[in-house]
Amino acid sequence: MKNSFSLTGKIVDVVAGRIFAGKVTVEDGKIVSVESANTVDNQYVLPGLVDSHVHIESSMLVPAEFARLAVVHGTVATVSDPHEIANVLGPEGVDFMIENGRLTPFKFHFGAPSCVPATGFESSGSVIGHEQIDEMLGRKDIYYLSEMMNFPGVIYGDEEVGRKLGLSRKHNKPVDGHAPGLDNENIRKYAAAGITTDHECVTIDEAMEKIRCGMHILIREGSAAKNFEALIPLIEKYPGKVMFCSDDKHPDDLVAGHINLLVKRAIKAGYNPLTVIRACTLNPVRHYNLTCGLLQPGDKADIITVDNLSDFNISKTFIDGELVSEDGKSLMCSDSYKSPNHFSAMPVIPSDIEVIGTGNKINVIQAYDGSLLTKKYTANPLLSDGRIISDVSNDILKITVINRYEPSKPAVAFIRGFGLKKGAMASTVAHDSHNIICVGASDEDMVSVINSLIEHKGGIAVTDGISLDVLPLPVAGLMSGENGYAVAEKYLAINKKAFTLGGYLSAPFMTLSFMALLVIPELKLSDKGLFDGTKFAFTGLFENC
Repeated sequence: MKNSFSLTGKIVDVVAGRIFAGKVTVEDGKIVSVESANTVDNQYVLPGLVDSHVHIESSMLVPAEFARLAVVHGTVATVSDPHEIANVLGPEGVDFMIENGRLTPFKFHFGAPSCVPATGFESSGSVIGHEQIDEMLGRKDIYYLSEMMNFPGVIYGDEEVGRKLGLSRKHNKPVDGHAPGLDNENIRKYAAAGITTDHECVTIDEAMEKIRCGMHILIREGSAAKNFEALIPLIEKYPGKVMFCSDDKHPDDLVAGHINLLVKRAIKAGYNPLTVIRACTLNPVRHYNLTCGLLQPGDKADIITVDNLSDFNISKTFIDGELVSEDGKSLMCSDSYKSPNHFSAMPVIPSDIEVIGTGNKINVIQAYDGSLLTKKYTANPLLSDGRIISDVSNDILKITVINRYEPSKPAVAFIRGFGLKKGAMASTVAHDSHNIICVGASDEDMVSVINSLIEHKGGIAVTDGISLDVLPLPVAGLMSGENGYAVAEKYLAINKKAFTLGGYLSAPFMTLSFMALLVIPELKLSDKGLFDGTKFAFTGLFENC
């Protein structure tokens, strides 16, 4: 029979909570027996790993290419929020992700995007109302209501938000959360609405309060937001309430590793290996009712083998009994893909992003490395002929967001924390509406990278003032359908060029992509203007405006 074999080694039984010498027998892609054995191979056999929350689009790869890279690291499944492409293309984008994922045996579990657009303070490519959510949640290939980013709407009883939450109960599907920085009273209100997870915790106190309110905590370690060190102690006191996720993973980071890196770090930090492995197998499978197996008789043969539980080097990955990765090499093939998109922005000129100086102080976005959170910083503007320009010496750089769905006047503000001394960088991966976002040391360089993205109808671009490099992302302006390893190599090269501009962020493009994410406090920029996330309202560029 197809996909029939046996494996011996030390069996990691996450259900029974034990590790023992044994043999796993697989027939036609399913496990028929797991039994003790005296003589076994020198390896560990365990269920495949699950990323409990990820936006596949942030890898800049279509799902099939994401899967080719992820299986090398022992990942067999994801809980995938298609929120990004839904903001561009609506339900059509969700269907594209599901269909493309089916080109591989990898187990993508997509949700129904709850907040499209994330707020009413930005321009997006689509609006998904409760009627469409009802239809989506009724489908077998939609597993949950994806992250409820409109936490003010939850707390203050927004009618449309309430309808969507009610539909999750109607269809008996879980709701993912997104509630950064709430006080204890509002955490209780948020959890009482039926929201079951959160991946935005920054401090362990915040996470513990959410757990006390019945929520599960997803410990995130992505390309920009990194909360592993702060939150990993939770796994000891609340082992059944913790999962691992990446949230957003750029292609070069995905080549380097995935959830396996978190497992390795946690075990090396002294946490119980069984508890750690359960956090990325048993816990997400049971919470989200996933289709992947847990190494039990009758389960689908979603299995990985590793050399030992300290180094945690992945030897083989099986999905439904099919060998999809061996010794660091993906055995999955690339396939054809469609390129749906929504892009109508027109080229800009330097005068389009000029700012006339009309105040003594300006409100500046303060960005931080490794964090989605920002702060408001007040600075004296640098003037030239009555116009405010980037102040490179004080790291006060111009930032702009441009509506990509229809011709529109750019929104312009200033940002601190990027440290560029020259050039500019731009992207159409700009959470959550994915308009064009750009930061730079000069207006001319900013216009250059912006127009290159308009020409390609999406991508990331960087210039040092002399040469310009672009990574086109023709699928919704978010993803490439090219070979994932080739995309990762191109991204790595363009990221390295960004470092030559004098900045000091560890992931400059990933950080840039979150500077338009209005639902993460404190100060962000949408295509409609500067936004105060603590007040959930627009604010002026000039102080006291």
